[in-house]
Amino acid sequence: MTNLPNKARVVIIGGGISGCSVAYHLAKLGWKDIILLERKQLTSGTTWHAAGLVGQLRASENMTRLAKYSADLYVKLEEETGIATGMRQNGSITVALTEERKEEIYRQATLARAFDVDVQEISPRQVKEMYPHLNIEDVVGAVHLPRDGQCDPANIAMALAKGARQLGAKVVENVKVTAVHDRDGRVTGVAWARGEESGTIETDLVVNCGGMWGRDLAASSGVTLPLHACEHFYIVTEAIEGLSRLPVLRVPDECAYYKEDAGKMLLGAFEPKAKPWGMGGISEDFCFDQLPDDFDHFEPILEKAVSRMPMLETAGIHTFFNGPESFTPDDRYYLGEAPELKGYWVAAGYNSIGIASSGGAGFALAQWMNDGEPPFDLWEVDIRRAQPFQRNRQYLKERVTETLGLLYADHFPYRQVATSRGIRRTPLHEHLKARGAVFGEVAGWERANWFAREGQEREYRYSWKRQNWFENQKEEHLAVRNGAGLFDMTSFGKIRIEGRDATAFLQRVCANQMDVEPGRIVYTQMLNQRGGIESDLTVTRLSQTAFFAVVPGATLQRDLAWLRKQLRPEEFVVITDVTASESVLVLMGPKARNVITRVSPNDFSNESFPFGTAQEIEIGMGLARAHRVTYVGELGWELYVSSDQTAHVFEAIEEAGKSSGLKLCGLHALDSCRIEKAFRHFGHDITDEDHVLEAGLGFAVKTAKGEFIGRDAVLRKREEGLKRRLVQFRLKDPEPLLFHNEALVRDGKIVSIVTSGNYGHHLGGAIGLGYVPCDGESEADVLSSSYEIEIAGERFPAEASLRPMYDPKAERTKM
Repeated sequence: MTNLPNKARVVIIGGGISGCSVAYHLAKLGWKDIILLERKQLTSGTTWHAAGLVGQLRASENMTRLAKYSADLYVKLEEETGIATGMRQNGSITVALTEERKEEIYRQATLARAFDVDVQEISPRQVKEMYPHLNIEDVVGAVHLPRDGQCDPANIAMALAKGARQLGAKVVENVKVTAVHDRDGRVTGVAWARGEESGTIETDLVVNCGGMWGRDLAASSGVTLPLHACEHFYIVTEAIEGLSRLPVLRVPDECAYYKEDAGKMLLGAFEPKAKPWGMGGISEDFCFDQLPDDFDHFEPILEKAVSRMPMLETAGIHTFFNGPESFTPDDRYYLGEAPELKGYWVAAGYNSIGIASSGGAGFALAQWMNDGEPPFDLWEVDIRRAQPFQRNRQYLKERVTETLGLLYADHFPYRQVATSRGIRRTPLHEHLKARGAVFGEVAGWERANWFAREGQEREYRYSWKRQNWFENQKEEHLAVRNGAGLFDMTSFGKIRIEGRDATAFLQRVCANQMDVEPGRIVYTQMLNQRGGIESDLTVTRLSQTAFFAVVPGATLQRDLAWLRKQLRPEEFVVITDVTASESVLVLMGPKARNVITRVSPNDFSNESFPFGTAQEIEIGMGLARAHRVTYVGELGWELYVSSDQTAHVFEAIEEAGKSSGLKLCGLHALDSCRIEKAFRHFGHDITDEDHVLEAGLGFAVKTAKGEFIGRDAVLRKREEGLKRRLVQFRLKDPEPLLFHNEALVRDGKIVSIVTSGNYGHHLGGAIGLGYVPCDGESEADVLSSSYEIEIAGERFPAEASLRPMYDPKAERTKM
């Protein structure tokens, strides 16, 4: 008989390294009644055949923090559990074969320094000294991270499982979870089966660590977990005489990585077009299984590898391996509580970096479950970024053919995915396409990023320098500054919050004063108890009992989940996603009033239609709700139009705008305009880790109105003083570009990073935002320093400002 309890505090589903890490870290926090259930044997899905590379540098500070935590943990585990983890910090080298790749890895080196990761840029000659077997003929640059390493993945998972057991957790193999039970929107238990036996465990919490099984398990509970397995290939040579210990080597321009292990060489591939696997489901008896060989698929990688490392030509192949790994639509894994079901947590979808990530991910998720909030900003891996449509299997199958290869592709700024496109389109999609729109994709939405001129190719030509649309962005940007521009922003998330208690509810969850007259628009944040920013939004009061919230399209699921989580049982409030019901046309610029008055009989004067208000208007032969707000720092209106009338209203505005030089504008121009005005961007400049006062948004916080979430943290910060400030920067040299993650240098020392960047076409240089440490310092102290921004190892002088460099008194929005 299977000795399983009837109740548990938490049930973890899946015994790969992810599930074992979650169990270990919850047990470390003192949790009791932890049960991990594995359908077959521990590590038998993906973990056992992972390559075991442990790189510390990631694309953000917090992801790097978690990767460094993993490396440190794996070093300590052997002593703690007695299981050899094979962890050795032999370093890694990444080589560049092109100038563009060299720029990328040098930018990464700058980022590593900002995150306190040991790194050196090294010459081809130094690469040869460290890796004598390598052909460096066409190597143009390289980066060495001496504390990166490699390990034995299966043994690390076993060590984590043993550590969890030692702390009281129960780890049970050969037990399959057949269902997760729920009632009234929250988890109540799991059903399990083992052979002829079956039963139920009552629990309020489950963690889906099911790897490639995770998507279907989640879907059975109505939870979106978009991931799909791909075939992943590597070969291991026979023993090579004289092969000594070497750093891990990555040659991304050839889609290859190399790992020396016990005198043999492992060569792995991240080929540009991958092979999805398991479309028809995964065999019930899958356990330590390999997939059929496909040497033809791997051969192009091997050919380049033999040229790169000539000793491979005579080395015999001991193992040709093909095994499945899970990949996600954006190459980032999933952590957190699913928005669809309370108590349903996720740690899955590791995109071939599960070994390096799982130690830190398990730590972060355990802290999150224990404290009720994440230990720091985890938005880039938050399950709430997933869109419901992304559980579609055809979408996932097509997308993962690309995302596997993107891990080693050039990570150019503004790079767009090519697969699974065109799923969410606005009513104006074909109109914009006919007028030269070049589209990008966010949360499945096709959005016009820039407009090509007649005869100009409608494709991105990627670079770390000025890309082929730079002048297009400039024309659109200056049209907004000097004339009038029209944007399609239908992708905004739109939420109705209504009911008897809607006002009181919003007063509690929002930091600004929400009890305003109908027709007023309030810019506000939703804060957590630490004063961090959970959401950045505008809320329009439509009536005494109805409000309309506008949020970024990418954060809609997160914002809906946050609102619903705060709702008390006794409150009568209905929260509805109405995103698809209305389009948004954004008319902005000093000539915006000239354009709109030609197409609407309403009064758009300052007296009749002041800034921060909304009215229903007639427009063309239709109706719209006009909101006088701005994200570009100019006079203008956001026009919310019923989806069925959108095309007509667009055509009417376009015709009315001809005499004013109205220009269609894309998201790139919107972003460059907003950064000149120092408007914050959620997910970059402001996150749940950034205090609202340190972000410079204290003007939108009204502590005098009474209690709201985060009020105490705001009052404490006012008493203690700010430890850092968000500052705007402009490079004095007009040539270099800023994107984000460049190092911020104060008086010769790296102190932070650029959180977001773009080119200020009106201000005449690259503009960035970034936090400057300032504990005990005045504004004058902050501004009296000398600032530079380091880009790929080169430092450029920058001027700093705590006020917007463009229109600091906000006079243009109220013209």
